[in-house]
Amino acid sequence: MTKWNYPQPGKIDTSKMYLQNMTIKEIEERLKINDLIIIVVGSVENHGPSCPLGQDTYQCSRMSEIIAEKTGCTLAPPVWYGSHPFHHVGMPGTIVIPEEVFTAQLRAIIAGLWNTGFRKQIIFNNHGQEYVIPTAIHQFAKNYQVPAILLNYNWYHGISELLSGKDMGNLESGFDTTFVHADEVETSFAMALFPDLVNKECVADTQPRGFLDPKFFDKAGNCLHRPIAWYGAVGAGPVEFAAYPEGCVGFQSKGAPEKAKRAINKILDTFEEMVSMILKKYPPGTLPNWREMTQKFTEEEMELLLKGPTKGGKHIYTICYPP
Repeated sequence: MTKWNYPQPGKIDTSKMYLQNMTIKEIEERLKINDLIIIVVGSVENHGPSCPLGQDTYQCSRMSEIIAEKTGCTLAPPVWYGSHPFHHVGMPGTIVIPEEVFTAQLRAIIAGLWNTGFRKQIIFNNHGQEYVIPTAIHQFAKNYQVPAILLNYNWYHGISELLSGKDMGNLESGFDTTFVHADEVETSFAMALFPDLVNKECVADTQPRGFLDPKFFDKAGNCLHRPIAWYGAVGAGPVEFAAYPEGCVGFQSKGAPEKAKRAINKILDTFEEMVSMILKKYPPGTLPNWREMTQKFTEEEMELLLKGPTKGGKHIYTICYPP
């Protein structure tokens, strides 16, 4: 029997594990006990007739809430709007944020949380923007060069063996078809984590297709480990509004909550282990040796930055602004 209990009601407007629901005094006390924060990054995107536009955000936030309750870490307000590849552009219901705006927002969020005292941050992503998020992390690091632990966890990268379906010869998979978008896999996740938002009476099925030999091109999450990543091509396949006006790339009718449980349990196991590993190695108030991360500051300058602006030190924006 698994130790994870879901589905659970969303807690974004009720729980004190969310940053926006705490007072600054409560945050200061929480930092003494646990100074790691999870930033859910999702999207507003057409997910077909069965699943909500906020699927990517709900999927990560519901799993993050379970992890925060288990480990005591804090949750940042989710980033609802995301970056999108070219083949998403033009699809009704999909709100496309330009990469330079998206990365600028992430840098600003990272900087603000660091300045608040959350210097261990995990950006937890569900959406197809895993090629953009690391750019924001490295831009922040190059601009500020302050000690921090900044990780980008895209859940699908850790369970690729579970996301290739029986259609690819993976007889151990719980899915008949391989992960793409708003399909059997994502519909199953939605049914398992937030069934109240799934319209089970209205589903659509489409057949994914491309213009070129598919053996060279990967699918969502790069779960097949093919030569070219799914985001590494334009012109290898059609844009969504033309080929998949239904909003799904695959078979929503095949979705079932029990199909997703093995994958969700492994994601949660990995996430809990990751958070615990970080906090065991670097308990609250500690970080990797800053001298091995930067040459930008003197001892005195770094001491002031680590203290922060209300404890006799300096705020992060004295280094540079905007982030």
